[in-house]
Amino acid sequence: MHQLLLRSVQVARDEVTALLWSFSYFFALLCSYYIIRPMRDEMGVLGGVENLQWLFTGTLLAMTAAIPLFGWVSSRFPRRRFLPYVYGFFILALLLFYLLMDQQRASPTVARAFFIWASVFNLFVVSVFWSFMTDIWADHQARRLFGFIAAGGTLGALAGPALTTLLVQPLGARNLLLVSALLLVWAIFCIARLSRWSGNRPTDHPVPDADQLLGGGIWDGIRLVIRSPYLLGICLLMLLFTTLATFLYLMQAQIVRDAFSDSAQRTAVFAAIDLTVNGLTLLLQLFLTSRLIKWFGLATVLAIIPLLLSIGFTVLSMAPVLMVLLVVQVIRRAGNYAIMRPAREMLYVVLTREEKYKAKNLIDTLIYRSGDAVSAWIYAGMRSLGMGLGGIALIAVPLALIWAGIAFSLGRQQVKLAETRHSEEV
Repeated sequence: MHQLLLRSVQVARDEVTALLWSFSYFFALLCSYYIIRPMRDEMGVLGGVENLQWLFTGTLLAMTAAIPLFGWVSSRFPRRRFLPYVYGFFILALLLFYLLMDQQRASPTVARAFFIWASVFNLFVVSVFWSFMTDIWADHQARRLFGFIAAGGTLGALAGPALTTLLVQPLGARNLLLVSALLLVWAIFCIARLSRWSGNRPTDHPVPDADQLLGGGIWDGIRLVIRSPYLLGICLLMLLFTTLATFLYLMQAQIVRDAFSDSAQRTAVFAAIDLTVNGLTLLLQLFLTSRLIKWFGLATVLAIIPLLLSIGFTVLSMAPVLMVLLVVQVIRRAGNYAIMRPAREMLYVVLTREEKYKAKNLIDTLIYRSGDAVSAWIYAGMRSLGMGLGGIALIAVPLALIWAGIAFSLGRQQVKLAETRHSEEV
């Protein structure tokens, strides 16, 4: 297994076991989410494309309520306990929706609630996963291994819509919720194995005890972010990222709605987009991500996707049609999952443990969904003023360029922080 992994990633022999458990953990998470993602997207369309900004606002409110709850749990329970508690909560929620949903079709109220819950679910479980990864892997390990670990999630994101396509007719959408819940149970088992490995291995950098409490208060994430220019920069990066992602998502919903009148066709299109994105992402993660960081450095890699997106929005402003938008969307999502996301998570490796969990969770959830909600209303406002898709795409171009500049600056700061931390440990 070591020799096989060496072909795609530089992994030491004593890292193989934990690398595979991390891979399996992320596979289970994203497979669980992508089983239900096509259901979420279709429920958003059924609720009315013109009303999506209300669902984004509802998601923001739900996320705002969840942040202090997570802060309370993470402050009062050790890592080995509060991580399973988070996933256990979402397992119970899946079982509740299973009971509330009708076999044929969900009611409008349940559909809207499911859209909001699935949007919270996605960000929370993935944010907690990467917090755990930045906690147990050192900076030099993250640069080598995070691309491969991210590939586990991509493989899960490929398996999820494939399972949905295969099983939605014989089992019904409602029963897929149980499959999603079982995958989260497996994720909890992976956490236990990784916690044991992290506590027992010899290491050249200090690893916090899994039983050690984070302490502090429920709003510590806000305090940590406000006091750190570095974390504020990550917040701005996240806001720009989610603004452009929301613009593309709303454009996609509008164009797909106009192109296909049948609900089943739209669901199939959404699933096909997911499969295309995740297939391309997997290839990039396995064979390119770690090499890009090694060749060009973290700062340049962080700036690649926003620079490509500025070109994509320029083309989209001249030709706002289905094929062009889908190409730009695939590039954005595949580039984010394969390159931007692993590189962005490396920004947190050099921070304190409290920042990795509390501040990171705040940025990945509340800041992310704030960008979603605000940009959705901005998009709705521009549409109400009569602005076309081409005009909105043109406005997005300078935003992508600003995003690229901030990303490059943060990458350079991360290298300096890593060097400082290494010298202090030595």
